[in-house]
Amino acid sequence: MSALRWGRGAAGLGRALWPAGHPGLLAEEGALGGVWGRRRSSSASPCEQDRGKDWGHAELLEVLEARVRQLQADCVSEVTVKRVDVARLPEAGGFQLPRKAQPGAEGAAPGLSGRWAEKLDKEKWTMQKRRQRLEVKLQERAQKLARKQQLRVEPRLLNGQLAACLQRWEQGSPCNPWEEQLAWLLQEAPQRLSGEAQQAPADSGARAQLESQQQRLLAFFECCLLTGHLPLAHHVLVIQHSKSRPPRLLTLAMYNTVMLGWARKGSFRELVYVLFMVKDAGLAPDLLSYAAALQCLGRLDRDASTIQRCLQQMAQDGLPLHGLFSGLPLCEEDQAVLLRAVCKAQPGFRPPPQPRPPPQVSSSPLLRDIYEKDLPVSYPRLHLPQKELERLFQEQLRVEMATTVTVESVEKAPRLTPEVLRARKTLKGLRARWEAALCRALQESKASEAQAAREGRPTLLPYLCLLGERECAQLLLQTLQALPPQGESLLSLAQQLGLRAFNRHVVQRKLLSNQVRDLEKRYSQYLHLLASDGQVAEPCLPRQHWEALGAPEAPHEQPWPLPVLVQLGKQLAELLVRAVHMPSSLAAPQGPPKLIPVLYHVYSFRSFRQIGILKPHPAFTQLLAAAAERTLTFEAAEVPMLCPPLPWTSPHSGAFLLSPTKLMRSVEGTTQHQRLLERCPPAELHGALDALTQLGNCAWRVNGRVLDLVLELFTAKGCPRLGVPAPLSEAPRAPEGRLPRDAPPARKAELRRELARCLKAAREMHSLRADALYRLSLAQHLRRRVFWLPHNMDFRGRAYPCPPHFNHLGSDLARALLEFAQGRPLGPHGLDWLKIHLVNLTGLKKRESLRARLAFADEVLEHVLDSADRPMTGRKWWMEADEPWQALACCMEIAQAVRAPDPAAHISHFPVHQDGSCNGLQHYAALGRDSVGAASVNLMPSDLPQDVYSGVAAQVEVFRQQDAEQGVRVAQVLEGFIGRKVVKQTVMTVVYGVTRYGGRLQIEKRLRELSDFPQEFVWEASHYLVRQVFHSLQEMFSGTRAIQRWLTESARLIAHTGSAVEWVTPLGIPIIQPYHHESKILINGGIQSLTFSSSGDTSQHRVPRPQEAQHAEAEERLPAQLHPLAGLLAHDAHGPALLQEGPDFRVRARLLLDTRGRRRRHEPGVPRAVRPPAQPAHPARPLQVPGEAVLLRPQVPEAVQERVGLQAAGHAAVGAQDRGFQPGAGEGLHLLLQLTSGVPAAPCATV
Repeated sequence: MSALRWGRGAAGLGRALWPAGHPGLLAEEGALGGVWGRRRSSSASPCEQDRGKDWGHAELLEVLEARVRQLQADCVSEVTVKRVDVARLPEAGGFQLPRKAQPGAEGAAPGLSGRWAEKLDKEKWTMQKRRQRLEVKLQERAQKLARKQQLRVEPRLLNGQLAACLQRWEQGSPCNPWEEQLAWLLQEAPQRLSGEAQQAPADSGARAQLESQQQRLLAFFECCLLTGHLPLAHHVLVIQHSKSRPPRLLTLAMYNTVMLGWARKGSFRELVYVLFMVKDAGLAPDLLSYAAALQCLGRLDRDASTIQRCLQQMAQDGLPLHGLFSGLPLCEEDQAVLLRAVCKAQPGFRPPPQPRPPPQVSSSPLLRDIYEKDLPVSYPRLHLPQKELERLFQEQLRVEMATTVTVESVEKAPRLTPEVLRARKTLKGLRARWEAALCRALQESKASEAQAAREGRPTLLPYLCLLGERECAQLLLQTLQALPPQGESLLSLAQQLGLRAFNRHVVQRKLLSNQVRDLEKRYSQYLHLLASDGQVAEPCLPRQHWEALGAPEAPHEQPWPLPVLVQLGKQLAELLVRAVHMPSSLAAPQGPPKLIPVLYHVYSFRSFRQIGILKPHPAFTQLLAAAAERTLTFEAAEVPMLCPPLPWTSPHSGAFLLSPTKLMRSVEGTTQHQRLLERCPPAELHGALDALTQLGNCAWRVNGRVLDLVLELFTAKGCPRLGVPAPLSEAPRAPEGRLPRDAPPARKAELRRELARCLKAAREMHSLRADALYRLSLAQHLRRRVFWLPHNMDFRGRAYPCPPHFNHLGSDLARALLEFAQGRPLGPHGLDWLKIHLVNLTGLKKRESLRARLAFADEVLEHVLDSADRPMTGRKWWMEADEPWQALACCMEIAQAVRAPDPAAHISHFPVHQDGSCNGLQHYAALGRDSVGAASVNLMPSDLPQDVYSGVAAQVEVFRQQDAEQGVRVAQVLEGFIGRKVVKQTVMTVVYGVTRYGGRLQIEKRLRELSDFPQEFVWEASHYLVRQVFHSLQEMFSGTRAIQRWLTESARLIAHTGSAVEWVTPLGIPIIQPYHHESKILINGGIQSLTFSSSGDTSQHRVPRPQEAQHAEAEERLPAQLHPLAGLLAHDAHGPALLQEGPDFRVRARLLLDTRGRRRRHEPGVPRAVRPPAQPAHPARPLQVPGEAVLLRPQVPEAVQERVGLQAAGHAAVGAQDRGFQPGAGEGLHLLLQLTSGVPAAPCATV
């Protein structure tokens, strides 16, 4: 309208400028030019110029008027171009309009605007046509989008016969079409798939990828059922079924999952649709399929004839009726509905009672005496009564239901200054806003995932819906709080978030079901075996007692596939990055106010790879430091238990009350170990299960006196010499100032190296400080409490505590903080054992007899008492020990015992160690019959205990002297520096597969710890020493090195055949080496694409390191826990055995030796095939190997035998059948180590 007003005002202005005596002429020639612009010159006559000028004026006004009305046409339905108002001209002697603008015949355009009106009408008509076409397109697109968003129910069958049948049934209208169709479908034979679709991928990588995709799909369907997204699951199933690309992704378990969901809802038509797809996929219904159909019929209360036809067809398929009520993953409600449906067709049917399985006994000769029926088993009781244990159970149950534990930090409390209070208030307000922002972001993410799922792809929608938005937000905020200042890898963070989400989901599932109530009742009865005032009818082991209390546990929750965990965690991490912001004033107070991200995604190089890192803003880190909050949050499974753990009864049931725990820990994404355990007969695992249960039932408490001293140092400036890390304020400072531009390159390189060293030192100090903070905070939290450490094992069978931060397998400081909760009197010799143990901790009398060590302890008794009374202000004798904190704890225990009225009656809680002399070398020396090596590791009788590390160091010194005499420079530099400590770690780990490269790094680290060693020779000296150490071991343990080479070459050949090195230990544990072909998985989108490895294959991809020594070491420890006298053995894991001194100390020491000797006598050495093997292609024959081991393998070419270094057995070989081997056991080459019964009996252990 402003343009219109301007145009009319211009017309009025033109009229006003015309003189009165000369209409149509301007009063001044340049007047109009002053308004409209500079007048252009023209060659026309003055009259024509005047006429053209007036016409141009009128036409310009007409154009302006039309343009205004064209602009108004966007909001007006019909446009009418009016005649332009022009000033009246005189009829005579005045101005005449041009001929083309004169009014014509009737119907012509009126006035001067006809041409422009026609043009505008034409343009308007064109625009209307365009708009109509656009509206049609938009309507079609909207309809298409609506159809796309609509969830599909009817399947698209690939088989024409089934598709025609389904269409006929849908169009027809019989009385009960779907019931009749169900009966017809069950009778219809499955459609045969094409050979291409039936054939599985031959490539192991493609096979692993297909298996991964199937696991993700199955997990998606299961989560959809849990979150109420059953129509979405059916939609995805229909879309995936319609894809005819071989090989098929869908399995019968996926169809059954969706069918079971429709059965619970009573949706019979949708269930029949799924059954059509089952037949179309060439699959035959199983028991779960029939259970879903019958359950649906039972919920709809259908007639008995349809149910009877289902039961008849199930019998024709060879499926037993009683199988519906045993072994299927059905809840109690599902079983009740299923039973009601079956009873409608067969009124007299009653499900058979589940017979209690007969007691199975392990077939291992090593465990035969322990599980003998006639042998009474006396299980040790705890020192706590029944009511106290029940109270502790309820407390632990509340902890696991909350999924997290909040612990007060032991960091020095800051002064509550205004700055600290202001920082805490700011942080509290930010967290409240962050939680609301995260909830909104989660809602938006769910909507986006729901939109993507309608396209037929399995998305993260059901996983995001398993937990509440507020719970997810709190989980993310806890992760943000624990993020280190240097950041964390996005892949690692995503995996942690996915695992935590899964653990919370498992706990919630158990809370929503009746499992918690059943657990409370069952655990109360279980405590009758453990409580000090409990009574049981028949003595038994905890696992046996737990199994006798009731029915088996509910089916365990299948873990989500690793790709799902990473993808879910990645999306949660990205939500955290997008939603969490803070005011820029926290980072730059002088800048303009705005919101900045708290987390940044950056890239950094780790080794030679570039990885993405989520790093907190420095301002946020400074805010946390300024707030100085004194709380730490741990997952419930990361904290010791407050009650005795659940006994291990299966590979997935045991340890914590609600939190899921693996029996055999492994890298996430590997499933080989779990499959082996699940396929293994239950009785064969009883030895490992009962041993781990016994380890977990040992009660512990905190040594408060040692904890107070450690906290005193920790809250000060630490003491790295004693293992107490210093705070970051003590980190080395980088050189200040900048180099001039003309500084030499060598100086710049030196400065860069110095900066790198300072940064590395700061990071290491932060890591050590955080580890100590967690350990000490948990120790302070558990002070004056009794707690338990549940155990599981790794793939080698070595036992480990499940809580990672606070246990007895840590450093010297960690071990000194713990003692047994149940005390025992010292007895007549207990004080002597304490003194001997103290001397062992000092490391001063390694090669002295026990009497000499006891005499030395009496000599330094004054120093011992001074250390106990004045540890920080006295002579500080304890600080010079190899294990200072354990030595101090032992000094305090000895002081109490010495000052007691009767030392023999003194109640002691202090653990005493018993350990072998380099167990790995002991096993290899026994296998290889190395007399020199056996003597150095105390396998041969000797007046004095031998120290293999000192022996190797002495042998290396001999070689060094010879080289020094020949003028070798590095040998001369090493004079006086070759000691036991320098070579110990390399000697210890060489039997575990350490390479020369790894050994060099170990020796380099020891040499750098020597302050007076010239550091410029560290690299050369470490290379020299690692060669000499391996040479010395070759001299002392010739048979050991030969066996190692043979094992390595055999493993290489096994890997070459595509198989994995696997066997079953004498204790019954299936072992498989965790070196497999890995498939790369890519997760696109978001702030970064993640690529990670997932190992689902069982084929070997490289030669594994020989770790048989570690397996044997673990094997000799676990059976000791099951001995009839196991109550006397307090604790024994893969580290030193922890015993309590007392009158039965010698009995307990002999127990370890008896177990080891029994293992030697009964060890079958039969690596039985874990899975049923195929018949070998060649007849098997035994071969002679170094150390009189026996290898049973198929025939291989002579050239391969020569490369391995094996020869035919001849008369020296022992027949496989005589040893109890089966010739067909194994696929490819299997390692069969036969430990002969002629191994000398082990002498008494040295304490």
